[in-house]
Amino acid sequence: MADRDALPLPLEVRARLAELELELSEGDITQKGYEKKRAKLIGAYLPQPPGLEGSMAHERRPPMAPSAASRYHRRRSSGTRDERYRSDVHTEAVQAALAKHKERKMAVPMPSKRRSLVVQTSMDAYTPPDTSSGSEEEGGQGEGTPTSSQGSVSMEHWISRAIHQGSTTSSSSSSTQSGGSGAAGRLADVLAQTHIGKSGNHVSSFFSSSSSSFTIFITSTPQPLLCLLCVLMSSSMGPFSGVPVSSRVSAKIQQLVNTLKQPRRPPLREFFVDDFEELLEVQQPDPNQPRPEGALMLTMRGEQLGVVTNWPPSLEAALQRWGTISPKAPCLTTMDTNGKPLYVLTYGKLWSRSIKVAYNILHKLGTKQEPMVRPGDRVALVFPNNDPAAFMVAFYGCLLAEVVPVPIEVPLTRKDAGSQQIGFLLGSCGVTVALTSDACHKGLPKGPTGEIPQFKGWPKLLWFVTESKHLSKPPRDWFPHIKDANNDTAYIEYKTCKDGSVLGVTVMRIAMLTHCQALTQACSYTEAETIVNVLDFKKDVGLWHGILTSVMNMMHVISIPYSLMKVNPLSWIQKVCQYKAKVACVKSRDMHWALVAHRDQRDINLTSLRMLVVADGSNPWSISSCDAFLNVFQSKGLRPEVICPCASSPEALTVAIRRWAPLPPTGRGVLSMQGLSHGVIRVDSEERLSVLTVQDVGTVMPGALMCVVKPEGVPQLCRTDEIGELCVCSIATGTSYYGLSGMTKNTFEVFPMGGNGAPISEYPFTRTGLLGFVGPGGLVFIAGKMDGLMVVSGRRHNADDIVATALAVEPMKFVYRGRIAVFSVTVLHDERIVVVAEQRPDSTEEDSFQWMSRVLQAIDSIHGVGVFCLALVPANTLPKTPLGGIHLSETKQLFLEGSLHPCNVLMCPHTCVTNLPKPRQKQPEIGPASVMVGNLVSGKRIAQASGRDLGQIEDNDQARKFLFLSEVLQWRAQTTPDHVLFTLLSSRGAVLSSLTCLQLHKRAEKIAAMLVERGHLQDGDHVALVYPPGIDLIAAFYGCLYAGCVPITVRPPHPQNIATTLPTVKMIVEVSRSACVMTTQVICKLLRSKEASAAVDVRMWPPVLDTDDLPKKKPPQLYKPSNPDTLAYLDFSVSTTGMLAGVKMSHTATSAFCRSIKLQCELYPSREVAICLDPYCGLGFVLWCLCSVYSGHQSILIPPSELEVNPALWLMAVSQFRVRDTFCSYSVMELCTKGLGLQTESLKSRGLDLSRVRTCVVVAEERPRIALTQSFSKLFKDLGLHPRAVSTSFGCRVNLAICLQGTSGPDPTTVYVDMRALRHDRVRLVERGSPHSLPLMESGKILPGVRIIIANPETKGPLGDSHLGEIWVHSAHNGSGYFTVYGDEALQSDHFNSRLSFGDTQTVWARTGYLGFLRRTELTDASGERHDALYVVGALDEAMELRGMRYHPIDIETSVIRAHKSIMECAVFPWTNLLVVVVELEGSEQEALDLVPLVTNAILEEHYLIVGVVVVVDIGVIPINSRGEKQRMHLRDGFLADQLDPIYVAYNM
Repeated sequence: MADRDALPLPLEVRARLAELELELSEGDITQKGYEKKRAKLIGAYLPQPPGLEGSMAHERRPPMAPSAASRYHRRRSSGTRDERYRSDVHTEAVQAALAKHKERKMAVPMPSKRRSLVVQTSMDAYTPPDTSSGSEEEGGQGEGTPTSSQGSVSMEHWISRAIHQGSTTSSSSSSTQSGGSGAAGRLADVLAQTHIGKSGNHVSSFFSSSSSSFTIFITSTPQPLLCLLCVLMSSSMGPFSGVPVSSRVSAKIQQLVNTLKQPRRPPLREFFVDDFEELLEVQQPDPNQPRPEGALMLTMRGEQLGVVTNWPPSLEAALQRWGTISPKAPCLTTMDTNGKPLYVLTYGKLWSRSIKVAYNILHKLGTKQEPMVRPGDRVALVFPNNDPAAFMVAFYGCLLAEVVPVPIEVPLTRKDAGSQQIGFLLGSCGVTVALTSDACHKGLPKGPTGEIPQFKGWPKLLWFVTESKHLSKPPRDWFPHIKDANNDTAYIEYKTCKDGSVLGVTVMRIAMLTHCQALTQACSYTEAETIVNVLDFKKDVGLWHGILTSVMNMMHVISIPYSLMKVNPLSWIQKVCQYKAKVACVKSRDMHWALVAHRDQRDINLTSLRMLVVADGSNPWSISSCDAFLNVFQSKGLRPEVICPCASSPEALTVAIRRWAPLPPTGRGVLSMQGLSHGVIRVDSEERLSVLTVQDVGTVMPGALMCVVKPEGVPQLCRTDEIGELCVCSIATGTSYYGLSGMTKNTFEVFPMGGNGAPISEYPFTRTGLLGFVGPGGLVFIAGKMDGLMVVSGRRHNADDIVATALAVEPMKFVYRGRIAVFSVTVLHDERIVVVAEQRPDSTEEDSFQWMSRVLQAIDSIHGVGVFCLALVPANTLPKTPLGGIHLSETKQLFLEGSLHPCNVLMCPHTCVTNLPKPRQKQPEIGPASVMVGNLVSGKRIAQASGRDLGQIEDNDQARKFLFLSEVLQWRAQTTPDHVLFTLLSSRGAVLSSLTCLQLHKRAEKIAAMLVERGHLQDGDHVALVYPPGIDLIAAFYGCLYAGCVPITVRPPHPQNIATTLPTVKMIVEVSRSACVMTTQVICKLLRSKEASAAVDVRMWPPVLDTDDLPKKKPPQLYKPSNPDTLAYLDFSVSTTGMLAGVKMSHTATSAFCRSIKLQCELYPSREVAICLDPYCGLGFVLWCLCSVYSGHQSILIPPSELEVNPALWLMAVSQFRVRDTFCSYSVMELCTKGLGLQTESLKSRGLDLSRVRTCVVVAEERPRIALTQSFSKLFKDLGLHPRAVSTSFGCRVNLAICLQGTSGPDPTTVYVDMRALRHDRVRLVERGSPHSLPLMESGKILPGVRIIIANPETKGPLGDSHLGEIWVHSAHNGSGYFTVYGDEALQSDHFNSRLSFGDTQTVWARTGYLGFLRRTELTDASGERHDALYVVGALDEAMELRGMRYHPIDIETSVIRAHKSIMECAVFPWTNLLVVVVELEGSEQEALDLVPLVTNAILEEHYLIVGVVVVVDIGVIPINSRGEKQRMHLRDGFLADQLDPIYVAYNM
């Protein structure tokens, strides 16, 4: 006790100091008052160093003068520190650690939240938890108002606290560790830092950047303080590297980047990367880690169990003896909530009533022939915590009837946390009857007819009330059969495991009796002693002492219900005084509550107490409660040797207990946390911060053997300086988990091995589930529980220790004490620590975030382990155990399934996840000479393929003789003037309008005349066609060709959204250098409207021609084109990366394109084709406007926008017109899948029939979306759609259609590739369903006249079969170049005119910009050749280079969408080497934060990537273009410009 011995203080001064300190911690005196009184008390003993007063002046609080009543309430209710974990040294350690961190300047960006989420509901809507503190089993009390010490406590305040604690008798004797330096040394340390205290700012900030620190003073407005933050940062960090400071988000991201640049703790180790695999790093043991050096431990033997002659042969015999010899002796006194004795149960009454219960159970349930319960059957005991008498009668009644009681908690509601698991236990035990009390029976939930409903997961039960008045009297001649204790099961105690499952531990009658004898001997119980019991009497220490051992010794138990403790925490001490009790059974919580409330009592006298059994003495943090209690109550007659901690477990019953002796050999260990994490005992000397002080729990029980074995693997004996699991060999333990023989063998039948590999005993040992060691003198020390053990990268951490550290972080006013859950989740093959706490309703975002960052740093410093996720949930929302503690496994379950609904989340994957594969270093490519041999590359066939040759296909293609589409139209108008080419449908499915060959020709002539007359256009001028999808667009297109102009189709602006859609129209018109704009009257007005002039400068438009009133006359003569290589039209579109590009299409290319499609799809004038596509660019435009004129088939045109009104329109049209070939986009397919999913039956009844469809092609410029096409096929299979019919096409900017599944030829194949190999630009085929497999579907067949080769995008060399590279294409219908693109012209020409660097260097190829591979399949195509399948993987522009590997956004997005049911859509993009994930939330905003951990986990598990930022937005925020592709770069720009209005933005540390 170095600190105290440094100051020779008399006992009464110590006691007064301890009281003072409690008053301060409860907020009953101000800091100033405390200092004054303290100085007065120890002024004589400690010279005050000069200068101290000055440094303290800064953080004095205005004194609070609460009314007496509120003071009492506050003192009572606050429980300032959860007593399980109270330790001043620990608090001090945490503060020191945080101070260290402050010097290291961590910058932690704060998450931003939408205002609606920040403004919480009114304070009244929250009920503070009634159990703000409490152990796993039992809740504490609600904390009402925060005490003044929990007011606003700043860093300086902590430092001063450290001074006081150093120099007072702190309320925990754990401050023994300062090793003699005493207070003076500590004062000197602090004085060296007092300049911190002079700053005067109370909100210390962790937002310090890497270059200079700054403090933010947060006002009470909930306005996001980010703008301020960024300004401060930009001034303090200097210019960012290329990041605009104005955008608040990028500043935060930059800050995150800076934080991540700081060195991570464990450096990645070198390891060999196999050619294909990304190996997850296996944690190598640290060569410097401490290893056990002691000798092998010996088995510890308890003293002989002395058999006293008059001990009864069984508990029932004891009951019979006392019930008949001294029936008037009191057995149990129960208390009401006012602390008045409610009822005294005598031994006589207990005996007679138990007989009555036994008789009724055996004879009055069921019929005489078929009784419901026979000896040996199990029955449930359901009694509330305030009725021990009824429980005791029922329990002994069961023993007398030889049935097996299974005591359980009262189910409060039908869906109590964990109640379902209790139901499983009852079911597996075959329980059919539940005994209960009258009051409890009335309180159970009832159905409408008054019967008790079946609880979820419970078997059907008969509820039987055991009150005497409801029972029949046994006949005179009926007596229970009293046997000696034997090997039958006496009772089953339930136990909740780490994973939430509930097991039943069976205890035999002989074990029960032997355990009572051992407790009687260890505790020296004598007849008629009085014992006060505060514990739960249904299980554990409360049952063993208060119900069983007490009856064996005819003792008198005073039972204090939990409800009374809540109202009056001193009640148990008052009862000890009142009844002059010799023994009390409590938990450290009860001692702590007594400390908080004891000042109101002057007449307390504890001299009668000879033994205070501390039931949770095995919790390492109970020591501080014991010390503090002794400190205060020593003056009230409490002797130090009275405090007897014990250790127990459901399996091994009492494991060890400290004996009462005049001066017992009590032991203390100050252990190094770092040593403990390696399972080694090291008494800590130098590093004072991270230590665990443990007290002994006495010695082994009489008649038992104990040893310590390694927690994992073979039960090998531990060395003397090693932490292991305690095992006990004794008659007095449980014998099995009911009905689970495998688990029983592992727990109850363990044979520990010695050093030679032989078992040390022929008798089996039982595992206790407790981790610890046996110290000198045979004293047992417990360092933690197996259930709380978390093994993170090979080091062990105990959940309780981490809770204690979190609780030592000041100020605690933002979260509830004791409502903190710590557990681990497995992510990426290692355990990751998650901390969940309940936040107070009055704390602000900034407060909570500050506290969270401090908790992270404290845990990191003290335990040397990173926290993966820290979440705060609203008050009272964590699931509770029946006695009010936190239900851990249920909390973990909610976290994992994303239904915890936190209000604050901080994830730190960057610091925790250290086992990622090493970033990839690219290898130099092999030179050409060594790899190219004939047609082989690196031993593989060159990856090249082609469609059929256009020139050699002879067919009666009349259109072939015309080089120009305008000529084809004129020819058709002459030969088949009345043949219908186009039919446009309305949203009802009716024909809106149609065009025959002659009508189209005539309208085109009039438009040409108008262009020449009104527009005064020359041939070669560009004309923008701004039309809705329809027939006017087609007529205008051919009108342009007739006038010799170059048409550009442009999507019209959206009337509801002019501001964002009109600028794009204007841009295309300008970039394409259009000489005039042609459009309809409606759009003409729209372009000149007020809204339009607000969006763009209307005066800058070229002339706008309205084609609704055409001139009557036709032009003098039509333009005769001469050179087929001149421009036919320009194809403008915005790529997914947001680039606007116009591709030049010549007349030659246009004709070749139409011919290629005609051949592939076998299109003739007698065919109908249904087209549901946007007609503005790519293959959609060609199918809508050009193909019918070339091939003569009828096109049924369905504008996709009409599907939003009537989703069935497209499929109804296909059915009605008996179409064989149809084309659509992914957005159309998605609309049908989502909109018609539930209507297939009604569609069938309306006569929808898709059985004639031969090809249904999705027109796309991306990797085929297999999931969508498959679900579409499955959904409409019942309507006759053949799954083989659905396929996809593939086109890109340089060639609008490369592949298209035609009518003949093999079905599209699907292969499965390894996603990890794909990241390394390699293709490795795997089986379906293998881990990391990705299905890829062939993108249709290569079109006639198209050649493809796969080339390396960097070296431009050809690649072999099944190698991933860029798809290059050579074809007559390639575009002839970009019209204009901002940027590097040379680069653009490279897209259209590239040559291979070796091999065939003559052919000119166009580069598609897409990665893919070719694979020769076993199938044969029409010509009898083996079929080459092309698989598209993704666009090079979209691919993300992260950690040296190439990721395709769609793969990550697929994983994210699977992560939670509320994620509707997702898009990812990189930003300064961070991965940003944007998810659209379908559901309430409360769920937004549930997504953050799930998204982070999914991407880590499946892609080995750490997410930098998670943005949760509303549905519809992710922009999607007309082809249904995500515009990720637009999204990125919106995010960086802060235009997304996100619900939540989380920055992962």
